[in-house]
Amino acid sequence: MRKYLPFMLASLMLSCISAKEENSQFTYIDEALEQTLSSSFPDKGKESLILPNSTELDKIPQDPKNPLSNEKVELGKLLFHETSIGRATVKQSGAFTYSCSSCHHSEAGFQSCLPQGIGEGGIGYGMNGENRTLSSTYQDSEVDAQPIRTPSILNVAYHTNILWNGQFGSKNLNLNTQANWTKGTPKENNFLGFDGVETQAIAAQDLHRIQVSKIVLDDIPTYKEMFRKAFPSMNLNDNFQLKVNTALAIAAYERTLLATEAPFQKWLRGDFSAMTDAQKEGAILFFSKAECYYCHSGPSLASMNFYAVGMNDLKNGDYGGHKVVAVTDSKPEHKGRGGFTGKAEDMYKFKVPQLYNLKDSPFYGHGSSFTQIEDVVAYKIKGVAQNKNVPASQIAPQFHSRNLTNAEILKITDFIKNGLYDANLKRYTPQKLPSGLAFPNNDAQSIIDLGF
Repeated sequence: MRKYLPFMLASLMLSCISAKEENSQFTYIDEALEQTLSSSFPDKGKESLILPNSTELDKIPQDPKNPLSNEKVELGKLLFHETSIGRATVKQSGAFTYSCSSCHHSEAGFQSCLPQGIGEGGIGYGMNGENRTLSSTYQDSEVDAQPIRTPSILNVAYHTNILWNGQFGSKNLNLNTQANWTKGTPKENNFLGFDGVETQAIAAQDLHRIQVSKIVLDDIPTYKEMFRKAFPSMNLNDNFQLKVNTALAIAAYERTLLATEAPFQKWLRGDFSAMTDAQKEGAILFFSKAECYYCHSGPSLASMNFYAVGMNDLKNGDYGGHKVVAVTDSKPEHKGRGGFTGKAEDMYKFKVPQLYNLKDSPFYGHGSSFTQIEDVVAYKIKGVAQNKNVPASQIAPQFHSRNLTNAEILKITDFIKNGLYDANLKRYTPQKLPSGLAFPNNDAQSIIDLGF
C-alpha cells in the first residue's frame, strides 16, 4: 500500500468499474483511498474517522459526571462567548472586555489567530482576530498572555486529557499522577474527578480571570433561568456550584464543536465529489506512505500520545509583527509532558494536536514556530529537529526522514489545508449575548472592528 502511488491507482481501475456504474462520482482514486483506510485501520476502516453530528449528543464522547444535554450546550455556548463574565480583572479598565472565545473563536478554527493568545490586556480584533494587540496601559506581567501556542478546542471531545502536556483530567493518562496535582495551582482541580475538558474549563476561570457569581445572575436574569434548566438541583446562591456548573456547561458546548462539514468528513459519509482528486491522493499518502496516521488518527486526527519532534518553543519577541511577552525559559510548558510529570522520559514531549481547520490561523507548533502548513508537513517529512535544546535521545522514532517528493508534500498539504477544512464553524456561535455586549472581545477597538 505504501509503494508508488500511480502504480497502486492503476491496479485498482478495473476493480471499481462496477462501483462507478452505480455511482458516477466514485472513481478508482476513491477506491484506492478506501482500500488505504481499510489497510491502515483494519478494525473499522473509514468508519473509525467519522465525526458524529453535533446534535447527536449520545454519540459524542462525554464525561459520565457531565452528561450532555441541549440545555447545557446552549448555556455553555453563551457563557463561552460572554464578555460580561470577564470581570476578575487586574485592572478595572479591562473588565467586560474579554471572554473564553477571545483565544478560541470560530474565525480562527477555535484557536487564536496569534502566536500567543491574549485575554485581559488585549485590544482590537481585526477580521479574524489577527489584529489583537497588547494594550499600552498594561505592563507585560499584567497581561493574560498564554505562555504557549493556544491549542484548538475543535473536536476536543476526543481528547481525554487537555493542554499540550495533558495535565488536565483526573483519569485516563493522569491516573496515578496525583502527586503532580499541586495544591494552589490550576492542576489541583483534577481532584474534583472530572475528565480533561471539564477540568480545564474549571481551572480556566481562575487562570483567565473569568467569574460567574450570583451578581451576574442578578444582573442578567436570562442566565439564571438557563442555569435552572441545565442544572435543576443546583443552589444558585452557591458561588462554588456556579463556578463548577459554568465549567460543565462550557465543556458540554465545547464537546459539540465538531468539524463535520469538512470535505473529508463528507467523503467519509459517501459524498465522493466533496474532495478533489489531488486532495484524495494527498489523503492516500497521509494514511500510507507518509505515515502521518501513525500519530494522527481517530475522528479528530489526533491522539492521546506525546512525542518530541524538536519544534522550537515560544519566545519573547516579534513574530511577524505580533509581540510575544511574559515567556521565560523556566516555564514548565517548554518541557511538554515532562513539565507536568517531572519524569525524564517525558521531557520535551507534546500531545498530538488535531488537524482540522488549520488554515484559519497562521501559526503552528506548540511554539508558533511555523507560519505555513506546507512547512510543517515538509518538516515532519524531512525529520530534522529545529530545537537544539531537545536531546536527540528524546526525539520520537516516528520523526524521521521519509522519501517523498515535493509534489507529494503539496498533495498532503492540500488534503490537510482544504480537505480537512470546515468552512461553516460560524454555526457554533450565538447571534447575540444576553448581556448585549460584543464578543469575542468587548474593548473599544474590538467593538469597532466587529461592527457592534
